[in-house]
Formats: sequence, structure tokens, C-alpha cells
Amino acid sequence: MRTNGPGQSALLLLDVVDLLSAEKVGYAVIGAMAASVHGVVRASLDADAVLSLSPLELGDLERRCKSAGFRTSLRYGDDDDPISALLEISDAHGNRVDLLSGLRGLERKAFSRAVDVPFHGATLRVASLEDFVAMKLFAGGPQDIDDARRALEIAGKDIDTVLLKRIVERYGRDAMEALTNLRRV
Repeated sequence: MRTNGPGQSALLLLDVVDLLSAEKVGYAVIGAMAASVHGVVRASLDADAVLSLSPLELGDLERRCKSAGFRTSLRYGDDDDPISALLEISDAHGNRVDLLSGLRGLERKAFSRAVDVPFHGATLRVASLEDFVAMKLFAGGPQDIDDARRALEIAGKDIDTVLLKRIVERYGRDAMEALTNLRRV
């Protein structure tokens, strides 16, 4: 493992990505790391990614992660949860990577829209700007809305507004209302 102390969740993510790549699992980095790529820098103690796996397939991935020496915790959401399953991967230093599966509204094309970003000699697949903003609007918390607003401000005209609206529509009425409110500001 690349980690040798606390505060290195991004390095733990690189180890996880190595396993995902070996298993040919589609993923996109989201959360604070994706925010940073899109110009919105903020601190986070973990790293997050959404996977192209079904919640049932996530159980198989958990077994492979354990075999590879990772500490894991797999949780399934109930019918009302927008995230069907979450696989938490951690190390002895308290670093953590959260892998989400079954995100309601996420379309499969999000994985092909992800952008390659060089990081510590490797390449990470990071959610596109449009997918990042849409997921933040869907999450809907104050920090999420602020991240989406700031990413849109930084992007300016470099965002595909037609694509953004189409993606946000998949996440439902509340996400669309949040987008409309951001455009009014």
C-alpha cells in the first residue's frame, strides 16, 4: 500500500483504483477530490468514487478487497436511500475510501464522460463537470449546493448546459429546482 500515515486517503484511493482497474470495474471519482479538479478546493478526510457495479456485485468486490489486504465495511441502503450500497475501505492509519453503488439517477454514460486526471504518477477517472454538478445538486446539502455553485462559476462558459440539464433531470425534481435556483443567483 502507498499509505504510511493518516491524511493519505487519496493515496489509498490509488491502491483501490489499481484493484478496480485489474477487475475492469468502471468508476468515477466524486466528492472533494472531484471538486478540486473542477476548481473548488476544500478539505476532506476521505476519498469517494461511484462504481458501475450493482449492489450485489459490490459484495463480490468486497471479498476481493479483503483478499488484497484492505479493511472493508459494506452497508446496504433501504428502499428510500438514494445510494443502494456503500463499500468503505480503510487502512491501519485511518485513511478511508467510500465506493458507492446504485446511485439513484446516475446514468451509465457518466463513466464514459469521466475525465482522466494525472495524480501521483497514476491516472484517476474523475466525474465530468456536468456529472459532478448534477450529483452535488442531487445530494442537496448546503456544502453540496455551494460546491455546485462554485464549480459553475469557475467553469463559466466551459460547461455544456444542455447536457447538464439532461443529467440533472435524471436526479429528480429537487435537483432541478436546485439548478434553477443556482441560475437565479
